[in-house]
Amino acid sequence: MRPTGILLSTLLLVSYAGNGSAQSEREQPMKQNQSIIFGTFAETGEQLRHALFLVESVRTFAGKYKDAPIWVCIPPHLLGKNRQLEGSITALKATIKTSEAPEEALRFYFARKVYAAGKAEAEAEGNADILVWMDEDTIVLSEPKDFKLKDGIGFAYRPVMHNRSGSLYSEPPGSFWSRIYEILSVDDNLLFPMVTPADRQTIRAYFNAGLLVVRPERRILRRWGEDFTTLYTDSILADMCDNDIEKKIFIHQTALVGAVLNNLSKEEMIELSDRYNYPIFFHQQYEAEKEFGSIEDIITLRYDVYFRNPDPEWDKKLKGPPRIVKWLQERLGK
Repeated sequence: MRPTGILLSTLLLVSYAGNGSAQSEREQPMKQNQSIIFGTFAETGEQLRHALFLVESVRTFAGKYKDAPIWVCIPPHLLGKNRQLEGSITALKATIKTSEAPEEALRFYFARKVYAAGKAEAEAEGNADILVWMDEDTIVLSEPKDFKLKDGIGFAYRPVMHNRSGSLYSEPPGSFWSRIYEILSVDDNLLFPMVTPADRQTIRAYFNAGLLVVRPERRILRRWGEDFTTLYTDSILADMCDNDIEKKIFIHQTALVGAVLNNLSKEEMIELSDRYNYPIFFHQQYEAEKEFGSIEDIITLRYDVYFRNPDPEWDKKLKGPPRIVKWLQERLGK
């Protein structure tokens, strides 16, 4: 199927009751008075379990947004393979949706997530003021007040966590980024600086794909899919990715640069504080100049794959409110 057909195709909407029976979305109408929709994508059973924890955290800790719609997008082949998880998710009044991606895109990491985001944005337009698109390894710890964007703001973001694949602001872009800027028509005057949280490097604008707060009508996430298609189908970039695993991993994220900067002015976007997208124990998983071992006053956290092989004493080392640490231990510590 051609990418354009994928982007225009209708989402298959499914929801399972606790007994595993399917219900159509027509039987669970969208509440038109909701201002925010939360969305995420799960590609595997492990990620679907993470998505359940994300849903639970919203329902428990998100304050005035705790009853907001939550969409968990999955590829069609995953549907029905984890019925207990699906039932637990829909029991919390979250909706499971299926989303496809172009077959030729699947050799690149995270391709399915990109197209799922665009489809969720299309679905959200007209149903909510804001779509909050988060990676499934996110936990909401308190009311995310900054997700409600002020008038005139169309996008809120965090910088990439550390500079594994960004372009240093103090140096000319290398061949990889020069090619990206060229084929996405990103002018140099659009490339404002930002600082990576983990290693404090100043890089050209490069947005973390794990937390994107958008106004659906601005079409940022749909443009993300279009620009990703443009990048991965470019023979020069494809060769670079085939010869460099870092480029192959992150090319989906680089496409956000064009999708955002060619869509909004700098004045129409805000950088969220480091209380959002906070990467616990990041310093233990990757090289980092600072530690991320305290969740005091944190609003959303990320944990990546840390809990595949965690420190046995992690819950005693994580600083934060005891009830929050206990909540995390009961889910992530298993």
